[in-house]
Amino acid sequence: EGQYMGMIKACPGLAHIANILEKVGGSRSGNDTTILIQGESGSGKEIVARAVHEISRGSRERFMEINCSALPESLLESELFGHEKGSFTDAKNRKEGLFELAGGGSIFLDEIGEMGILLQARLLRVLESRRYRRVGGKDDLEVSARVVAATNQKLADAIESGNFRNDLYYRLQVVEVEVPPLRERPQDLEILINHFLRGFNEEMRLETAPVDAKLLEMLQKYPWPGNVRELRNILKRIMILEEPDRL
Repeated sequence: EGQYMGMIKACPGLAHIANILEKVGGSRSGNDTTILIQGESGSGKEIVARAVHEISRGSRERFMEINCSALPESLLESELFGHEKGSFTDAKNRKEGLFELAGGGSIFLDEIGEMGILLQARLLRVLESRRYRRVGGKDDLEVSARVVAATNQKLADAIESGNFRNDLYYRLQVVEVEVPPLRERPQDLEILINHFLRGFNEEMRLETAPVDAKLLEMLQKYPWPGNVRELRNILKRIMILEEPDRL
């Protein structure tokens, strides 16, 4: 199934997501079906996005990702669509954007709720027409990649405040996936902990034993405000500082 789809299918708390992704993978709609992933920070949205790529027709092509909150709008536009030489002051050469580099693969737009309103309008036109132009360009280029977006915001609130376009929201949520926080799926903890332990054992050349039942019961009562990211970081810190035979 691929490592990311395999991880989702192994976790009972994500069974409904595995079901959705299998239906998407079996659909004839192809890469023009957009996916919107919502969930708290650290809950595993990127894992779901990579699983979407694994079940897509373009799984052998590139998975390109970008955090929409990390760049100013003008630079984000250039990163997504590319630019022509001389289109702005620092454009000394033509640049291919992620839509071009992804080919028939996938583009993951993380924190889509942070995208500026003007760029949202351009993205909407691209999703509707499946065509775009580089910044400063004259020729239309076709979009072959699947677009996957993610947010930890409530987009309904952003729409109400005027910070997110409702037409873009409805265009993105052709298929919507809600990733539950870790505190709502304690049955997944053993799988995740032992998965991380195996990886850290290999990385650090340790032989830490799998988690025991009493410790697992205690961890299942903790609310995990940082979700899976917090769990992974705690385990790594313990293994670096203590190099334990058992947790």
